[in-house]
Amino acid sequence: MKRIYIILLAFLSSIIAYAATPADSTAQAVADTVAQTADTLKNDAAIPLGDVIDEVIWVIGDDAILRSDVEKSILQMKFDHADVDGDPYCIIPEQLAVKKLFLHQAELDSVEANENNINMQVDQRMNEVIAQIGSEEKVSEYYGKSIKVLKEELREQAREQTKVQQVQHTIVSSNKTTPSEVRKYWEKEASETELPIVPTKVEIELLAIEPRMSLKEVEEQKNKLREYKNRVENEGASFSMLATLYSDDMGSARNGGELGFMGKGQLVPEFANELFSMSDPKRLSRIVESEYGFHLIQFIERRGDKINCRHILLKPKISIEEKQKTKSVLDSVVVMLRTNKMTMEEAVAKYSTDKDTRNNAGLMENSRDGSSKFEYQALPADISRVAYTMNVGEYSEPFFMENSKGHQVCAIIRLKSRTEQHRANLEQDYQMMKGIVQEKKNQKSLEEWIKKKQGETYTRISSDLKGCDWKYNNWNFSDK
Repeated sequence: MKRIYIILLAFLSSIIAYAATPADSTAQAVADTVAQTADTLKNDAAIPLGDVIDEVIWVIGDDAILRSDVEKSILQMKFDHADVDGDPYCIIPEQLAVKKLFLHQAELDSVEANENNINMQVDQRMNEVIAQIGSEEKVSEYYGKSIKVLKEELREQAREQTKVQQVQHTIVSSNKTTPSEVRKYWEKEASETELPIVPTKVEIELLAIEPRMSLKEVEEQKNKLREYKNRVENEGASFSMLATLYSDDMGSARNGGELGFMGKGQLVPEFANELFSMSDPKRLSRIVESEYGFHLIQFIERRGDKINCRHILLKPKISIEEKQKTKSVLDSVVVMLRTNKMTMEEAVAKYSTDKDTRNNAGLMENSRDGSSKFEYQALPADISRVAYTMNVGEYSEPFFMENSKGHQVCAIIRLKSRTEQHRANLEQDYQMMKGIVQEKKNQKSLEEWIKKKQGETYTRISSDLKGCDWKYNNWNFSDK
């Protein structure tokens, strides 16, 4: 009924647009009522945007941008509490058109998106949405679509964004920033505008040991997987259901263990080698051990050099006794560190099992900018909580945390340095200022690339967009 009503409203609006004049107060009153009712229904998130009458508002090359594309973007911005500086019905269509330019280049360059990363992005985004709205059922009601459809839409958005980023990276990859350019920028900004406040940042040295799994626990997890394999192959049980109920990979468990199509290089070697030797959906894999735990794999389908599969992941639980043994080792290490009988570098080399920091004397690296400095909120939560009350040069007591693979480890940290909040300066913040200069260069390169592509690409817009002020003013609009 709502769908019929929306179509009726759109029809009435089109009639009024032709028939009403400013002097026609009756028609104007009807138009106002229709508009208000349409707004009310439009704000009812249970109505899918796809149910609104659609039209092409921008043609760019062989691609079209629909009015519903703009409406979806606006709805998402409202959900994210994002603002647009100007008319969204002008700004968003242009943003979508620029995105089409990059996607066309991605197609020419045969750019591929890493499906494993895409799946992780989709799971993270969906978890955020569910946390905000309350449940999968409420999310489905809000958008008027099933979770499966929503996730596929998110997956496509993530693919496109990844391809755009890869094209942009290629465009700016030759840009380099010299120290003299950084100094010129600093001198100019220092004299013309107020330099930004740089928040407190710290450097952390980490020594982490993963407790050993007992043979008994390992065998228990393997026996569970053997049982699941027997239930699927001999008793007709659903692999998807077992994955949903029992897998420790929470991201794929929500999809019945399904990972999506991935190439061999996107998977850890042990998993990939087993999967790419499979071809029969009815025959499950042997038990595969990787750095994440133990896997049981079901082949689904092969497309070229990519395979879609399901898996069940089980992570052996660490016994209290093994945890205590590991903590006792680190208790002794801390004593030696505090009495200068051993350096942190020596301790890391001898004891650490953390692959990310072991070859760097324990110094953590910030993946966001490649530096060793972190704002507190950018650190893993357990490390941030411990480091916040420490003094420079101090060693923490041993504590348990979850590492990047989802495994429990026992760790100690040393606060190597702390740079307090301050006004940006060249001596302390060279890398930050270099990044700003690099970003300005990159932005200029991208704008020049967009301008060039605008002139080469056929474009046509609907009449209601012709009064817009464009950010990129080199569009070659056609009247045909």
